[in-house]
Amino acid sequence: MSPIDYTLNEAIKEAQRCLHCKVPGCKKGCPINNDIPEWIAQLAKGNFGNAMTIINARSNLPAVCGRVCGHERQCEGNCVLGKKGEAIHIGKLERFLADFDSEAGWSHEYIPEKSRGRVAVIGSGPAGLTIAGDLSRKGFAVEIFEMEAEPGGMLKFGIPEYRLPKEVVSREISKIEKLGVKIHLNTTAGKDFTVDDLFADGFDAVFIGTGTGVPKRLDIPGIEHPGVRQAIRFLRRVSLYESGYMSRDEVVVGDGDRVAIIGCGNTAMDAARTALRMGAKEVTVIYHRYIDTMSALRAEYDDAVAEGVKFLWNTTVVAVKGGEGRHLQSITVESDGKRHEMPVDRLIQAIGSVPASRIISTTEGIDVNERGYVLTRDTPYGMTTRKGVFAGGDVTDRPATVVHAMQDAKNVAEGIARYIDAVKLMETIE
Repeated sequence: MSPIDYTLNEAIKEAQRCLHCKVPGCKKGCPINNDIPEWIAQLAKGNFGNAMTIINARSNLPAVCGRVCGHERQCEGNCVLGKKGEAIHIGKLERFLADFDSEAGWSHEYIPEKSRGRVAVIGSGPAGLTIAGDLSRKGFAVEIFEMEAEPGGMLKFGIPEYRLPKEVVSREISKIEKLGVKIHLNTTAGKDFTVDDLFADGFDAVFIGTGTGVPKRLDIPGIEHPGVRQAIRFLRRVSLYESGYMSRDEVVVGDGDRVAIIGCGNTAMDAARTALRMGAKEVTVIYHRYIDTMSALRAEYDDAVAEGVKFLWNTTVVAVKGGEGRHLQSITVESDGKRHEMPVDRLIQAIGSVPASRIISTTEGIDVNERGYVLTRDTPYGMTTRKGVFAGGDVTDRPATVVHAMQDAKNVAEGIARYIDAVKLMETIE
């Protein structure tokens, strides 16, 4: 275990501080309505198996959530003890319990017969994995189709190793596979198969959980220079390099580079800290507003500052000047109506992304809005304008974090189950 993890005695002692409130704010603050007081009470008694059973009823990815959820704004932020600055460290307890359970190799789940129907899941990010886990537990045969060589989506290729170790993600996915979920790798929807192919193969429903793979672009002179990269692609390249799928020079950021980053969300913090780890000598985050409006968690910002990341507030990039090869010469920034040049070698944009059109362009009947996000309905929840095709997570422009994607996916899983049950019931009547 790392220094930030609890020992067994420390975890139990921390759990025993919980007041077990009659109206638990922590549970209300959790997007997936995790029964936090109940599993903490079991942990406090040393009943680890019972605690994990309670967690598994609501979460397919506890070791992930324990590391990357915004606890300070969600469960811990609503803990009554937080008024005294002594909130229960719920995320740290969840991480301890999930890790302890995996290392012990325990299994607490009954695996039902897969007789209610077949569901295809496109994408193995947090939404896809949640759909797969929930529906498998409900008795559906689920198969995941993933374009990468490893499952996990943005959990594997979008979140840095120091925040979420790949081995942890692999452990969580292994637990989902043990529920009977099959995973097909190196298989791209819209290229190797279509949604129509899946229905022809006998699937009763299809879930699209492919996230947002196309970065947004800013209208800035010189922004098309090869020295300008998108944060999500930069982080993906670093992850592929660390996994042995890409050479070091393809990462782009090198030793001694001066790096500027546009944006101030958690992805910007990840890109900034990762750039330092890849050898950058100076990293500056440029944000057009102030610290109190940034979307990044304060803890992520504090960690970035501690590592040496600099910040320019109320500042915008208005021009990019290219240098030789893939290096930039400088960028022009503006603050309070004044402009000046800032020497940089690389510029990274962390301003969000939109869905790719590969699936939509090869499937009739799936409508999207003007920005390319898939349109869905409320009944059955998550179904698109194409019968039997559902969508959730970032591709629908609803969630913003891992746990919010999971929350949305849990609702979609209910919609899929009700849809398939209704269709099969009608078939028996006919």
